[in-house]
Amino acid sequence: MRFLRNIALLFLLATLAGCETISGFFEMGDDEDPQQPAELLDIEQQLNVRKLWSVGVGDGQGDGLYKLQPVIDGEIIYVAAAEGEVRAIERSSGNTIWRQKLKLGLSGGVGHYEDGLFLGGSDGLVMRLDADTGETLWTSEVSGEVLAAPQSNGRVVVVQTYDGRLYGFDYETGERMWRYDSNLPVLTIRGTSTPVLDGGVVYAGFATGRVLAFDALDGSVRWEARVAIPQGRSEIERIVDVDGTMAVVGTELYVASYQGRMAALDTRTGRKLWQRNVSSFYGVSQGFGNVYITEESGTVTAFLRNGQGIRWEQPALAWRGLTRPIPVSSYLAVADFEGHLHLLSQVDGEFLARVRPGKDGVRADMLADGTMLYVYTNGGKLIAYDIRPRS
Repeated sequence: MRFLRNIALLFLLATLAGCETISGFFEMGDDEDPQQPAELLDIEQQLNVRKLWSVGVGDGQGDGLYKLQPVIDGEIIYVAAAEGEVRAIERSSGNTIWRQKLKLGLSGGVGHYEDGLFLGGSDGLVMRLDADTGETLWTSEVSGEVLAAPQSNGRVVVVQTYDGRLYGFDYETGERMWRYDSNLPVLTIRGTSTPVLDGGVVYAGFATGRVLAFDALDGSVRWEARVAIPQGRSEIERIVDVDGTMAVVGTELYVASYQGRMAALDTRTGRKLWQRNVSSFYGVSQGFGNVYITEESGTVTAFLRNGQGIRWEQPALAWRGLTRPIPVSSYLAVADFEGHLHLLSQVDGEFLARVRPGKDGVRADMLADGTMLYVYTNGGKLIAYDIRPRS
Protein backbone atom coordinates (compact mmCIF):
# COMPACT_ATOMS: atom_id res chain seq x y z
CA MET A 1 0.00 0.00 0.00
CA ARG A 2 2.85 2.42 0.82
CA PHE A 3 4.30 1.79 -2.65
CA LEU A 4 0.97 2.57 -4.31
CA ARG A 5 0.60 5.73 -2.24
CA ASN A 6 4.04 6.83 -3.42
CA ILE A 7 2.92 6.29 -7.01
CA ALA A 8 -0.07 8.54 -6.33
CA LEU A 9 2.24 11.17 -4.90
CA LEU A 10 4.45 11.07 -7.99
CA PHE A 11 1.33 11.35 -10.12
CA LEU A 12 0.29 14.49 -8.31
CA LEU A 13 3.71 16.04 -8.75
CA ALA A 14 3.71 15.18 -12.44
CA THR A 15 0.28 16.77 -12.75
CA LEU A 16 1.51 19.99 -11.17
CA ALA A 17 4.37 19.96 -13.69
CA GLY A 18 6.43 22.41 -11.69
CA CYS A 19 9.40 20.24 -10.78
CA GLU A 20 12.47 19.73 -12.97
CA THR A 21 13.13 16.41 -11.22
CA ILE A 22 9.90 14.97 -12.57
CA SER A 23 10.58 16.19 -16.10
CA GLY A 24 14.09 14.76 -15.93
CA PHE A 25 12.81 11.49 -14.45
CA PHE A 26 10.75 10.84 -17.57
CA GLU A 27 13.47 12.30 -19.84
CA MET A 28 11.10 14.58 -21.66
CA GLY A 29 12.18 17.79 -23.32
CA ASP A 30 10.17 20.99 -23.05
CA ASP A 31 8.69 20.51 -26.52
CA GLU A 32 7.56 16.98 -25.65
CA ASP A 33 5.94 17.74 -22.30
CA PRO A 34 2.20 18.41 -22.75
CA GLN A 35 2.05 19.75 -19.20
CA GLN A 36 4.89 22.26 -19.45
CA PRO A 37 3.99 25.30 -17.28
CA ALA A 38 2.90 28.29 -19.34
CA GLU A 39 5.35 31.15 -19.61
CA LEU A 40 4.18 34.33 -17.94
CA LEU A 41 3.43 37.16 -20.35
CA ASP A 42 3.84 40.81 -19.44
CA ILE A 43 0.67 42.45 -18.16
CA GLU A 44 -0.38 46.03 -17.44
CA GLN A 45 -0.26 46.70 -13.69
CA GLN A 46 -3.67 48.20 -13.00
CA LEU A 47 -3.63 47.82 -9.20
CA ASN A 48 -1.52 49.08 -6.34
CA VAL A 49 -0.39 45.98 -4.46
CA ARG A 50 1.34 47.32 -1.34
CA LYS A 51 3.28 45.00 0.95
CA LEU A 52 2.61 45.99 4.56
CA TRP A 53 4.62 43.41 6.49
CA SER A 54 6.20 39.97 6.34
CA VAL A 55 6.81 37.44 9.13
CA GLY A 56 8.83 34.22 8.99
CA VAL A 57 7.14 31.18 10.55
CA GLY A 58 9.45 28.20 11.02
CA ASP A 59 9.90 25.98 7.99
CA GLY A 60 6.50 26.79 6.51
CA GLN A 61 5.01 23.82 4.69
CA GLY A 62 8.09 21.67 5.23
CA ASP A 63 8.88 18.76 2.90
CA GLY A 64 5.60 16.84 3.12
CA LEU A 65 3.59 18.69 0.45
CA TYR A 66 1.43 20.07 3.26
CA LYS A 67 -1.05 22.93 3.01
CA LEU A 68 -1.03 24.32 6.54
CA GLN A 69 -3.67 27.00 6.40
CA PRO A 70 -3.60 30.24 8.44
CA VAL A 71 -6.87 31.49 9.89
CA ILE A 72 -8.18 34.96 10.81
CA ASP A 73 -10.05 35.80 14.01
CA GLY A 74 -10.80 39.49 14.34
CA GLU A 75 -7.47 41.29 14.53
CA ILE A 76 -5.36 38.15 14.89
CA ILE A 77 -3.97 35.67 12.37
CA TYR A 78 -3.01 32.22 13.61
CA VAL A 79 -0.43 30.34 11.57
CA ALA A 80 1.56 27.12 11.97
CA ALA A 81 4.64 25.53 10.40
CA ALA A 82 5.33 21.87 9.69
CA GLU A 83 8.15 21.68 12.24
CA GLY A 84 5.71 22.58 15.05
CA GLU A 85 5.92 26.36 15.39
CA VAL A 86 2.58 28.13 16.00
CA ARG A 87 2.11 31.90 16.15
CA ALA A 88 -0.60 34.44 16.87
CA ILE A 89 0.13 37.55 14.80
CA GLU A 90 -1.39 41.02 14.99
CA ARG A 91 -2.97 41.75 11.60
CA SER A 92 -2.29 45.49 11.55
CA SER A 93 1.43 45.34 12.35
CA GLY A 94 2.66 41.78 11.84
CA ASN A 95 3.88 41.71 15.45
CA THR A 96 3.87 38.34 17.17
CA ILE A 97 1.44 38.16 20.12
CA TRP A 98 2.54 34.71 21.22
CA ARG A 99 4.66 31.89 19.86
CA GLN A 100 4.70 28.20 20.75
CA LYS A 101 7.07 25.48 19.57
CA LEU A 102 5.28 22.13 19.73
CA LYS A 103 7.32 18.96 20.00
CA LEU A 104 5.74 17.25 17.01
CA GLY A 105 5.43 17.69 13.27
CA LEU A 106 2.28 19.39 12.01
CA SER A 107 0.47 18.48 8.80
CA GLY A 108 -3.04 19.90 9.21
CA GLY A 109 -4.27 23.26 10.52
CA VAL A 110 -5.08 25.83 11.59
CA GLY A 111 -8.70 25.34 12.65
CA HIS A 112 -10.34 27.90 14.95
CA TYR A 113 -13.45 28.41 17.04
CA GLU A 114 -13.66 31.19 19.64
CA ASP A 115 -11.04 30.29 22.31
CA GLY A 116 -9.80 27.14 20.59
CA LEU A 117 -7.18 26.42 17.93
CA PHE A 118 -7.01 22.96 16.32
CA LEU A 119 -4.05 21.27 14.68
CA GLY A 120 -3.32 17.87 13.20
CA GLY A 121 -0.04 16.02 13.39
CA SER A 122 1.81 14.03 10.77
CA ASP A 123 2.05 11.11 13.21
CA GLY A 124 -1.69 10.79 13.83
CA LEU A 125 -2.47 13.31 16.57
CA VAL A 126 -5.03 16.10 16.86
CA MET A 127 -4.88 18.82 19.49
CA ARG A 128 -6.64 21.84 20.87
CA LEU A 129 -4.64 24.93 21.88
CA ASP A 130 -5.77 27.96 23.86
CA ALA A 131 -6.18 30.75 21.31
CA ASP A 132 -5.09 33.38 23.87
CA THR A 133 -1.84 31.75 24.97
CA GLY A 134 -1.02 28.83 22.67
CA GLU A 135 -1.10 26.42 25.62
CA THR A 136 -1.99 22.84 24.64
CA LEU A 137 -5.32 21.92 26.27
CA TRP A 138 -5.68 18.36 25.00
CA THR A 139 -4.23 15.89 22.54
CA SER A 140 -6.03 12.89 21.03
CA GLU A 141 -5.00 10.11 18.67
CA VAL A 142 -6.35 9.38 15.19
CA SER A 143 -5.51 6.56 12.80
CA GLY A 144 -3.54 8.49 10.20
CA GLU A 145 -2.00 11.71 8.96
CA VAL A 146 -4.20 14.83 9.20
CA LEU A 147 -3.82 16.89 6.02
CA ALA A 148 -6.61 19.46 6.49
CA ALA A 149 -7.51 21.86 9.26
CA PRO A 150 -9.77 20.34 11.97
CA GLN A 151 -13.07 22.22 12.32
CA SER A 152 -15.31 22.95 15.32
CA ASN A 153 -18.66 24.45 16.32
CA GLY A 154 -17.89 24.67 20.04
CA ARG A 155 -19.34 21.24 20.89
CA VAL A 156 -17.46 18.90 18.57
CA VAL A 157 -14.10 19.01 16.77
CA VAL A 158 -14.21 17.26 13.38
CA VAL A 159 -11.01 15.77 11.95
CA GLN A 160 -10.46 14.05 8.59
CA THR A 161 -7.50 11.72 8.07
CA TYR A 162 -5.62 10.63 4.96
CA ASP A 163 -6.67 7.00 5.47
CA GLY A 164 -10.33 7.84 4.75
CA ARG A 165 -11.72 8.34 8.25
CA LEU A 166 -13.70 11.18 9.79
CA TYR A 167 -13.70 11.72 13.57
CA GLY A 168 -15.73 13.74 16.05
CA PHE A 169 -14.06 14.77 19.34
CA ASP A 170 -15.54 16.52 22.35
CA TYR A 171 -14.59 20.20 22.24
CA GLU A 172 -13.81 20.47 25.97
CA THR A 173 -12.17 17.14 26.74
CA GLY A 174 -10.85 15.76 23.44
CA GLU A 175 -12.63 12.45 24.01
CA ARG A 176 -13.68 10.66 20.84
CA MET A 177 -17.43 10.86 20.23
CA TRP A 178 -17.71 9.01 16.91
CA ARG A 179 -15.83 7.77 13.85
CA TYR A 180 -16.81 7.16 10.22
CA ASP A 181 -14.80 4.85 7.94
CA SER A 182 -14.93 5.25 4.17
CA ASN A 183 -13.68 2.72 1.62
CA LEU A 184 -10.30 4.02 0.51
CA PRO A 185 -9.44 3.41 -3.18
CA VAL A 186 -6.14 1.81 -4.16
CA LEU A 187 -4.73 5.15 -5.37
CA THR A 188 -5.53 8.60 -4.02
CA ILE A 189 -4.27 12.14 -4.46
CA ARG A 190 -2.17 13.26 -1.48
CA GLY A 191 -4.66 15.37 0.41
CA THR A 192 -8.17 15.45 1.81
CA SER A 193 -11.04 17.87 1.64
CA THR A 194 -11.50 20.24 4.56
CA PRO A 195 -14.65 19.32 6.50
CA VAL A 196 -17.29 22.06 6.62
CA LEU A 197 -19.27 22.57 9.83
CA ASP A 198 -22.53 24.44 9.32
CA GLY A 199 -24.57 24.52 12.50
CA GLY A 200 -25.06 20.95 13.61
CA VAL A 201 -24.13 19.39 10.25
CA VAL A 202 -20.73 18.30 8.93
CA TYR A 203 -20.09 18.07 5.17
CA ALA A 204 -17.08 16.01 4.10
CA GLY A 205 -15.72 14.82 0.75
CA PHE A 206 -13.87 11.54 0.27
CA ALA A 207 -11.51 9.84 -2.18
CA THR A 208 -14.44 7.75 -3.42
CA GLY A 209 -15.85 10.80 -5.21
CA ARG A 210 -18.65 11.11 -2.66
CA VAL A 211 -19.78 13.89 -0.34
CA LEU A 212 -21.61 13.00 2.87
CA ALA A 213 -23.53 15.06 5.41
CA PHE A 214 -23.24 13.95 9.06
CA ASP A 215 -24.90 14.87 12.31
CA ALA A 216 -22.09 16.64 14.13
CA LEU A 217 -22.92 15.20 17.56
CA ASP A 218 -23.31 11.50 16.82
CA GLY A 219 -21.76 11.05 13.36
CA SER A 220 -24.89 9.58 11.80
CA VAL A 221 -25.15 10.02 8.02
CA ARG A 222 -27.91 12.40 6.91
CA TRP A 223 -27.34 12.02 3.18
CA GLU A 224 -24.78 10.92 0.61
CA ALA A 225 -24.16 12.31 -2.88
CA ARG A 226 -21.88 10.98 -5.61
CA VAL A 227 -19.99 13.81 -7.31
CA ALA A 228 -17.75 11.66 -9.52
CA ILE A 229 -17.85 8.11 -10.86
CA PRO A 230 -14.54 6.25 -11.32
CA GLN A 231 -13.95 5.53 -15.01
CA GLY A 232 -11.14 3.97 -17.01
CA ARG A 233 -9.14 0.76 -16.94
CA SER A 234 -6.18 1.80 -14.81
CA GLU A 235 -6.26 2.78 -11.16
CA ILE A 236 -4.80 6.19 -12.06
CA GLU A 237 -7.64 6.84 -14.49
CA ARG A 238 -10.12 5.91 -11.75
CA ILE A 239 -8.91 8.47 -9.18
CA VAL A 240 -11.87 10.72 -8.30
CA ASP A 241 -10.81 12.35 -5.01
CA VAL A 242 -12.86 15.17 -3.54
CA ASP A 243 -10.03 17.34 -2.17
CA GLY A 244 -9.62 20.99 -1.34
CA THR A 245 -12.11 23.38 0.20
CA MET A 246 -15.87 23.23 -0.32
CA ALA A 247 -18.08 26.33 -0.13
CA VAL A 248 -21.49 26.73 1.51
CA VAL A 249 -23.77 29.59 0.44
CA GLY A 250 -27.20 29.51 2.04
CA THR A 251 -28.63 26.06 1.27
CA GLU A 252 -26.13 25.32 -1.49
CA LEU A 253 -22.87 23.37 -1.16
CA TYR A 254 -20.29 23.71 -3.96
CA VAL A 255 -17.77 20.92 -4.39
CA ALA A 256 -15.28 19.73 -7.02
CA SER A 257 -13.55 16.41 -7.66
CA TYR A 258 -10.50 15.23 -9.52
CA GLN A 259 -11.33 13.66 -12.92
CA GLY A 260 -15.01 14.15 -12.22
CA ARG A 261 -17.36 17.07 -11.76
CA MET A 262 -18.05 20.29 -9.99
CA ALA A 263 -21.51 20.21 -8.45
CA ALA A 264 -23.93 22.37 -6.52
CA LEU A 265 -25.72 20.29 -3.89
CA ASP A 266 -28.76 21.08 -1.77
CA THR A 267 -27.43 21.07 1.80
CA ARG A 268 -30.73 19.70 3.14
CA THR A 269 -31.00 16.64 0.93
CA GLY A 270 -27.80 16.22 -1.09
CA ARG A 271 -29.77 16.60 -4.31
CA LYS A 272 -27.71 17.90 -7.23
CA LEU A 273 -28.87 21.31 -8.37
CA TRP A 274 -26.43 21.36 -11.28
CA GLN A 275 -23.08 19.89 -12.28
CA ARG A 276 -20.30 20.43 -14.81
CA ASN A 277 -17.50 18.14 -15.96
CA VAL A 278 -14.21 19.39 -14.47
CA SER A 279 -11.04 18.00 -12.91
CA SER A 280 -9.72 19.80 -9.84
CA PHE A 281 -8.15 19.09 -6.46
CA TYR A 282 -7.82 22.73 -5.34
CA GLY A 283 -11.33 23.42 -4.03
CA VAL A 284 -13.85 26.12 -4.90
CA SER A 285 -14.77 29.64 -3.77
CA GLN A 286 -17.56 32.06 -4.61
CA GLY A 287 -18.22 35.76 -5.18
CA PHE A 288 -19.98 38.19 -7.55
CA GLY A 289 -22.61 35.53 -8.30
CA ASN A 290 -19.86 33.17 -9.52
CA VAL A 291 -18.32 29.93 -8.34
CA TYR A 292 -14.57 29.96 -8.97
CA ILE A 293 -12.40 26.93 -9.56
CA THR A 294 -8.83 26.19 -10.61
CA GLU A 295 -8.93 23.21 -12.91
CA GLU A 296 -6.23 20.53 -13.02
CA SER A 297 -4.92 22.13 -16.22
CA GLY A 298 -4.43 25.49 -14.50
CA THR A 299 -7.39 27.17 -16.19
CA VAL A 300 -9.22 29.46 -13.79
CA THR A 301 -12.96 29.28 -14.48
CA ALA A 302 -15.91 31.31 -13.19
CA PHE A 303 -19.18 29.37 -13.30
CA LEU A 304 -22.46 31.15 -12.79
CA ARG A 305 -23.87 30.21 -9.38
CA ASN A 306 -27.31 29.64 -10.89
CA GLY A 307 -25.92 26.80 -13.01
CA GLN A 308 -26.46 28.57 -16.32
CA GLY A 309 -22.91 27.98 -17.56
CA ILE A 310 -19.52 29.67 -17.64
CA ARG A 311 -19.11 33.42 -17.13
CA TRP A 312 -15.43 33.44 -18.12
CA GLU A 313 -12.28 31.31 -18.41
CA GLN A 314 -8.63 32.32 -17.99
CA PRO A 315 -6.28 29.65 -19.47
CA ALA A 316 -3.03 31.69 -19.46
CA LEU A 317 -1.72 30.06 -16.26
CA ALA A 318 -1.80 26.51 -17.58
CA TRP A 319 0.01 23.86 -15.49
CA ARG A 320 1.44 26.40 -13.05
CA GLY A 321 0.23 24.53 -9.93
CA LEU A 322 -2.22 27.22 -8.86
CA THR A 323 -3.88 27.64 -5.48
CA ARG A 324 -7.62 27.84 -4.89
CA PRO A 325 -8.92 31.19 -6.24
CA ILE A 326 -9.63 33.66 -3.42
CA PRO A 327 -11.90 36.71 -3.90
CA VAL A 328 -10.40 39.88 -2.42
CA SER A 329 -12.39 43.09 -2.83
CA SER A 330 -13.58 42.99 -6.47
CA TYR A 331 -10.60 40.90 -7.58
CA LEU A 332 -9.62 37.25 -7.63
CA ALA A 333 -6.24 36.07 -6.31
CA VAL A 334 -4.35 32.93 -7.30
CA ALA A 335 -0.72 32.02 -6.61
CA ASP A 336 1.52 29.55 -8.44
CA PHE A 337 4.36 27.08 -7.85
CA GLU A 338 7.02 29.73 -8.56
CA GLY A 339 5.58 32.09 -5.96
CA HIS A 340 3.86 34.57 -8.27
CA LEU A 341 0.64 36.14 -7.05
CA HIS A 342 -1.83 36.89 -9.86
CA LEU A 343 -4.80 39.24 -9.46
CA LEU A 344 -7.69 38.87 -11.91
CA SER A 345 -10.96 40.70 -12.38
CA GLN A 346 -13.96 38.88 -10.93
CA VAL A 347 -16.01 40.35 -13.79
CA ASP A 348 -14.17 38.93 -16.79
CA GLY A 349 -10.95 37.21 -15.63
CA GLU A 350 -8.63 39.91 -17.02
CA PHE A 351 -5.17 40.11 -15.44
CA LEU A 352 -4.92 43.26 -13.31
CA ALA A 353 -1.67 42.85 -11.38
CA ARG A 354 1.15 40.47 -10.51
CA VAL A 355 3.69 40.42 -7.68
CA ARG A 356 6.03 37.75 -6.35
CA PRO A 357 5.83 37.05 -2.61
CA GLY A 358 8.63 34.46 -2.84
CA LYS A 359 10.35 32.00 -5.13
CA ASP A 360 9.42 28.93 -3.08
CA GLY A 361 5.79 28.80 -4.25
CA VAL A 362 2.41 28.87 -2.53
CA ARG A 363 0.09 25.93 -1.76
CA ALA A 364 -2.00 27.08 1.20
CA ASP A 365 -5.23 28.97 0.61
CA MET A 366 -4.74 32.71 0.91
CA LEU A 367 -6.83 34.79 3.30
CA ALA A 368 -8.77 37.92 2.35
CA ASP A 369 -10.62 40.60 4.29
CA GLY A 370 -11.72 43.80 2.57
CA THR A 371 -8.75 45.09 0.59
CA MET A 372 -6.28 42.97 2.57
CA LEU A 373 -4.77 39.72 1.29
CA TYR A 374 -2.56 37.43 3.37
CA VAL A 375 -0.23 34.99 1.58
CA TYR A 376 1.60 32.15 3.34
CA THR A 377 4.45 30.87 1.19
CA ASN A 378 5.74 27.31 1.20
CA GLY A 379 8.97 28.55 2.79
CA GLY A 380 7.15 30.08 5.78
CA LYS A 381 6.72 33.76 4.95
CA LEU A 382 3.34 35.19 5.96
CA ILE A 383 2.89 38.40 3.97
CA ALA A 384 0.18 41.08 4.20
CA TYR A 385 -0.79 43.03 1.07
CA ASP A 386 -3.15 45.95 0.68
CA ILE A 387 -4.77 45.91 -2.78
CA ARG A 388 -6.42 48.96 -4.32
CA PRO A 389 -7.04 50.45 -7.78
CA ARG A 390 -4.42 52.78 -9.19
CA SER A 391 -5.55 56.39 -9.03
